[in-house]
Amino acid sequence: MNGWILAATVLLAGGAGTALWAVATGPLGRRVTGQNLATSAVCPSLLLLAQGYGRPSYVDLALLTALLGPVGTLVFARLLADELADARPAARRLTWAAAGIGALVVVVLCAVAGPGRAAVKLLVVGTLLIGGNVIASRALSGGFREVGGG
Repeated sequence: MNGWILAATVLLAGGAGTALWAVATGPLGRRVTGQNLATSAVCPSLLLLAQGYGRPSYVDLALLTALLGPVGTLVFARLLADELADARPAARRLTWAAAGIGALVVVVLCAVAGPGRAAVKLLVVGTLLIGGNVIASRALSGGFREVGGG
């Protein structure tokens, strides 16, 4: 086991364990926030595993996860808007912590990969992951004031 795999294991154990606990227990707001956290924990873990095992195809899976995870959260936020209106989940610190971890993983892996197509792909995954996480968390906590009804 190398350092990349160990880091992925720690991130999966901490992030996915917390997300699983949040999804399995508590009110609806915490369960939907836990679903969003699962994406934020699994995607950087896949990037670390891709580096640890030397398998670039794992980066494609991370790209797909970074793209579809926040979309799933937005679908839940839209479908459950009436139920979420009573008690909006507020996970501001958790959102920024997950975004910070994702950014740290992407920056470290870009430095290791060096300039080239792999670094560009990592930057795209990082942008989708961080942007999607922030937008989905904002939608869960009450939406955007500029957009009427959502």
